[in-house]
Amino acid sequence: MSQPESTTDHFAETGAGTGTGAAPERIGVPVPGGQLSVLRWPAAVPGAPTVVAVHGITANGLAWFEVARRIAGRATLLAPDLRGRGASRDLGGPYGLARHADDVAALIGGLDLGPTVVVGHSMGAWVAALAAVRHPELVGRVVLVDGAVSFPPPEGVSEGDALAAVLGPALARLSMTFPDRQAYREFWQRHPAFAAGWSAGIDAYTQGDLVGAEPELRSSCVLAAVETDGAQVLLDRDAAAAVHRLPCPGELIWAERGLLDQPQGLYDEKRLAAVGLDRTHPVPASGVPDTNHYSILWGGAGAEAVARAVLGTPSGAES
Repeated sequence: MSQPESTTDHFAETGAGTGTGAAPERIGVPVPGGQLSVLRWPAAVPGAPTVVAVHGITANGLAWFEVARRIAGRATLLAPDLRGRGASRDLGGPYGLARHADDVAALIGGLDLGPTVVVGHSMGAWVAALAAVRHPELVGRVVLVDGAVSFPPPEGVSEGDALAAVLGPALARLSMTFPDRQAYREFWQRHPAFAAGWSAGIDAYTQGDLVGAEPELRSSCVLAAVETDGAQVLLDRDAAAAVHRLPCPGELIWAERGLLDQPQGLYDEKRLAAVGLDRTHPVPASGVPDTNHYSILWGGAGAEAVARAVLGTPSGAES
């Protein structure tokens, strides 16, 4: 299994680990077809709960760096690289949201964690909800971050066009090569959602995605995995229904702005109310002001809201 170069070393150098600045450790968990690579930020006290964090469609487990820092050892955070991404890129298909949900279940069951809190961002939110539906004995609660609620593509828009419109530059980069690490850094720094908030943690996360060698570095994401998973986010009926069929408590946290930092995000109160996910629904939904689809994970207000949700800490309580 090929691990992205210098992932944890670069992470440690930036101090973008837990509250102590420690880098996460990497463990392997058996799943069908091989080993799922998982980052582990350990709890600081015995008996602390465990949270499983599922990343988005072209991301990797390092995306949870700021949430891990804000949890600050009050829980063990396990963040897998989903198959076809990161250090799990060589874990082959079949891909798809149900396969990822079953991999999450294999992680929880393989480590004998019992009913566990599962948090998912973007595509990971669909995976988290589907894991709860398919494996209710293993998932005790879900936190869904800017994902899990499906809307059909506009009439006349093809599946491929819809996927490209949603993912934008994140999808385009999967067919690109980069001459060195600085070129990849500059690619992300030009992204509208990243430009204003670049940090050491974001740098470590994006650098951790690179595989190969100069002058042909590339993203670790396998294009076939992203295309399969993306089509299911848009069209799979089981995945779309999962948020409405949760067998456990759930919560949705959504970003005010979109993937390209545009004013309209994926969700708003009106759209969510139209599908039954308003504040009175069994899956309460709340927006986080001044966040976009990405900064909801690593911006101050967003990461704090996610950390509080996974820990079950009421808003306004002591951190």
